[in-house]
Amino acid sequence: MGIFDIFKNKEPHYDSTNIQVKDLDVGFVFEYDLSTWEVQAIYEYDWGDNYFTREFKISDGSKTRFLSIEEDDELELSITKKIKIRVLDENLTEILHEQQKPPKKISYEGVTYYMENEAPGYFHDIAKGDTWEEFRSWDFEDEEGVNILCIEQWDEKEFEASIGKTIKEFEISNILPSSK
Repeated sequence: MGIFDIFKNKEPHYDSTNIQVKDLDVGFVFEYDLSTWEVQAIYEYDWGDNYFTREFKISDGSKTRFLSIEEDDELELSITKKIKIRVLDENLTEILHEQQKPPKKISYEGVTYYMENEAPGYFHDIAKGDTWEEFRSWDFEDEEGVNILCIEQWDEKEFEASIGKTIKEFEISNILPSSK
């Protein structure tokens, strides 16, 4: 490798004149809901049968959220935030541990969520290499399919919850690559 090869920029994995949500990478910034957000980490989920989804840990400087991208027949996006599982129901972790499944519906902050899907999967932080963790996920939606709730089981007794909403691709704008 010559000295000038060190300074050559490698080709980006996206069209720099038309950066899309699915092109996001660590360090990218974008506008959403009147704030500027920066991608801090990328997580990948393997749901089996060669089906993968991505999640981006994003921050606006004061809040941390998670932008999930699922490419099925069309691009499906959601923005979520972590919440304490006990705020959903103070006995929920015991119910999950004993019955190995959540209730069919959960009400939180005036919204009723109905269980839509249960899926085992594998998770990994792309920056940390190929170490995958096994987990189980339960997805809930309200009647309109806008408000979402997810409960995940990581170990026998370790549970996490997140809450958010589905969004449209046009709600994310002004995507810029990392300046680094």
